[in-house]
Amino acid sequence: MAIKSINPATGKVYKTYPSLTSEEIEQRLVEGEAQYQHYRWTSFSDRSNWLQAAADYLEDHDSGLGRIMTQEMGKPLGAAIAEVKKCAWVCRHYADHGADYLADERSDVGYVRYQPLGIILAVMPWNYPLWQVFRLAAPALMAGNVVLLKHASNVPKCALSIEQVFRKAGFPDGAFQTLLIGADQTAAVIADDRVRGVSLTGSGPAGSQVAAVAGQHLKKVVLELGGSDPFIVMPSADLDAAVETAVTARLQNNGQSCIAAKRFILVDNIADEFEARLVEKYESLVVGDPMQPETDIGPLATPSILRDIHKQVHDCLIAGAKALVGGHVEKLKASLPPELELGNFYPPTILSHIPPGTPADQEEFFGPVALIFRVKDLDEAIALANSTPFGLGASGWTQDATEQQRLINEIEAGAVFINSMVKSDPRLPFGGIKQSGIGRELGRHGILEFVNAKTVCVS
Repeated sequence: MAIKSINPATGKVYKTYPSLTSEEIEQRLVEGEAQYQHYRWTSFSDRSNWLQAAADYLEDHDSGLGRIMTQEMGKPLGAAIAEVKKCAWVCRHYADHGADYLADERSDVGYVRYQPLGIILAVMPWNYPLWQVFRLAAPALMAGNVVLLKHASNVPKCALSIEQVFRKAGFPDGAFQTLLIGADQTAAVIADDRVRGVSLTGSGPAGSQVAAVAGQHLKKVVLELGGSDPFIVMPSADLDAAVETAVTARLQNNGQSCIAAKRFILVDNIADEFEARLVEKYESLVVGDPMQPETDIGPLATPSILRDIHKQVHDCLIAGAKALVGGHVEKLKASLPPELELGNFYPPTILSHIPPGTPADQEEFFGPVALIFRVKDLDEAIALANSTPFGLGASGWTQDATEQQRLINEIEAGAVFINSMVKSDPRLPFGGIKQSGIGRELGRHGILEFVNAKTVCVS
């Protein structure tokens, strides 16, 4: 299978890469296992220094790495450069705190020593091509594991660039390797005895497939899957801040984020005002070339994502939903310059008056589409927020302390943010419940996912 680097704004193919052969995959597994037998005994100090060097390299090359991301998956260049800087942050965090996170835990009867497992396979998505990888790789490498990366097939240049970052930072050869392979080659790598754990960020079906193979071979997994995050606005909310944040929370990364606010749940007596303000913000957005500084929204990453979001919106409209803004692909395409006519562009869209039984009830919308629901009170808001199979993040907007505590306690999610948008932070654990995932990344919890908590008693 050929792996292509395609510009989603223009449809231009930059380069085609051949998939690795079985023999080439075996060679990388041999190299990874051999390096692990050495790397596992390196000091925390050495690993910290290499991670700091990786952070230095990322910061020194943020513009170039950002351009590669924008060229391959379409995010606005400013957001791509910010993503590179965030990768440097996670490297520095584990360089500074990893040794403390992994220090022996002593008690009256013995102690726990945390030791690496071996080769960890990272199966990563295209939407945050660097960040998703670094938030797994930084703690895994700091713990003494080695990493093999199977990246999404539409971001091969990003995948190879990440390997170069770790090589330039001074990590030993084989400590981090990129595998340019297709999805049909991944199961065999998971099944290999030398692979001791798998971390996947992606869709629910992909997570189920990986978990099934890993379970068959008794491999540890961490899964960060989809989300349909609620953004609940109560009457006491600061509407100025809520609306301003809502735009960013929904449209970050061209709307292609697991933790984007997707369902806006509004109490009736503030719904009209919030809705009107959100429409006004949406109507001012600039859709176009993601390399240009004035662009707010770039293309979706692939034609299939464009088809999926368009069908979801179409099905909602046929069922009786109302498009307050957007929803018409051809009208948007007619407004774009000729060089972008083959791009995967979708208009920023707001759907309201959504009847039950549409895709908005249970599906994740991965694109610049906001779904508005009206409720009469907090009880209804919480029930609606919990009504999907997902449980990744939630954002609640209220100045009432009692309402804040109810949202924190009763929302079924891996994270609840009050009066701010959901975001990941190297200092805090990140992950979901229900069909949004298993396990945690980031913080101390993240580095402990792929280690052996070895109990030690000495008489």
